[in-house]
Amino acid sequence: MKLLMTDRPVSAALPQDAAAVDLSALRIANCVGCFGCWTKTPGRCVIRDDAARVYPLIARSEQVLYVSRVKYGSYAPVMKTMLERAIPVQQAFLRIHNGETHHVQRAVVPKDAVILAYGADRAEERALFTRLVERNAHNMSFRSHRVRFVAEGELEAAVGEEVARW
Repeated sequence: MKLLMTDRPVSAALPQDAAAVDLSALRIANCVGCFGCWTKTPGRCVIRDDAARVYPLIARSEQVLYVSRVKYGSYAPVMKTMLERAIPVQQAFLRIHNGETHHVQRAVVPKDAVILAYGADRAEERALFTRLVERNAHNMSFRSHRVRFVAEGELEAAVGEEVARW
């Protein structure tokens, strides 16, 4: 399965085995840090909103294309919120991965990821975002990842190019 997850509407001709999620059109609350997804309802967030439909798609996807504005060296708020709400795809247990402590994944398919980032005009912000993605890659089961910075006006074309590579 392939997943296009965006922080804004984009148009792309997707292959049959792909899903598209425009996070800006969904109702996704902030994580409250209760860890209910680990203790009360393992693998399911206790908050009942649209995130419950999205994090299983993330877990099942072999290829992901995330489209996000860069804000203060991080993902756009709606993307950051969704990625934080995807914690049910991890277990409370820890493992050593590449010499570091990380959570055990819960039926998460290893994935190849491309992050299309727009709105990062300064080199410092790009470097910070790239480092964030590198660190996130360990927790998100990325086999490979690539950050591609594009101007906002080039975003639609860049999405089309990346989807065509699928």
